[in-house]
Amino acid sequence: MRYSVIIPVYNRPDEVDELLQSLTRQSFKDFEVIIAEDGSSVPCKDIADRYQNMLDIHYYAKPNSGPGQTRNYGAERSRGEYLIILDSDCILPEGYFAAVEEELRKAPADAFGGPDRAHASFTDIQKAINYSMTSFFTTGGIRGGKKKMDKFYPRSFNMGVRREVYETLGGFSRMRFGEDIDFSIRIFKGGYQCRLFPGAWVYHKRRTDLKKFFKQVHNSGIARINLYKKYPESLKIVHLLPAVFTLGVAVLLAGALFCPYSLLPIALYALLVCTDSAIRNKSLRIGIYSIAASFIQLIGYGTGFWRAWWNRCILGKDEFEAFKKNFYK
Repeated sequence: MRYSVIIPVYNRPDEVDELLQSLTRQSFKDFEVIIAEDGSSVPCKDIADRYQNMLDIHYYAKPNSGPGQTRNYGAERSRGEYLIILDSDCILPEGYFAAVEEELRKAPADAFGGPDRAHASFTDIQKAINYSMTSFFTTGGIRGGKKKMDKFYPRSFNMGVRREVYETLGGFSRMRFGEDIDFSIRIFKGGYQCRLFPGAWVYHKRRTDLKKFFKQVHNSGIARINLYKKYPESLKIVHLLPAVFTLGVAVLLAGALFCPYSLLPIALYALLVCTDSAIRNKSLRIGIYSIAASFIQLIGYGTGFWRAWWNRCILGKDEFEAFKKNFYK
């Protein structure tokens, strides 16, 4: 078996159906699919059963333990030479595995990852969220963009790793958020070859509304400080920018009480985001939504970052004590 696709699932049967449909359309067929249900109240077993005659698929259910441990559970039951870790809210283009194969023929890799895109069927809000998570003007291009401010770290929505490396490193840690970056850091620290496969991209739905998106990125900001506590050298300038942006917006809004021109930098940034997104998505509507998505992405992450910095670096709390309500339910 060349590849094992590992899909952790929590209450998302409809998304699993779309992902499995896309797997049936792959031009490269040498892979199995491992679905690990993480204590869902709305299981997807019936969905998985529909694909028994179309895919080499294996379904497992387990008590809830978080995404990292659920991926490990699936990996332990897989047979592939490489493990492909996907989120359940992804859809693969037909040439995904062919693109991975082409990259591996060019040069070996112990671990790899690919970028993400918005599908034409996604809502305008989802497309705006996709822009905010992939644009150089919001994330610095670190999630697979051509222009980037830091090296590429594979993320769990679209990550591949050689089985031997996965087992040597012990898979994902017990972190409930940021566990994929933790794993990527350990891959690099272990001296393994890891790179971006630009052609192995996926359609990534992410969150369906801005409220859920804020919660997700807020937790990402918290996770960045948790990662810093484990690996101080992992904190780069690009990771500080949302925190600086958040502080800057707060100062400018306060300054507007005395000088309305303080709002000018905020307005210019909003115009930049709107114009860039509208051009990329060929839609002014999505461009306008992208303003809200980008500010939520930066401020959500920034407030999470500052909150975690205060709780962990100033008050000295450990991860569990500081964020039990966020991560451990």
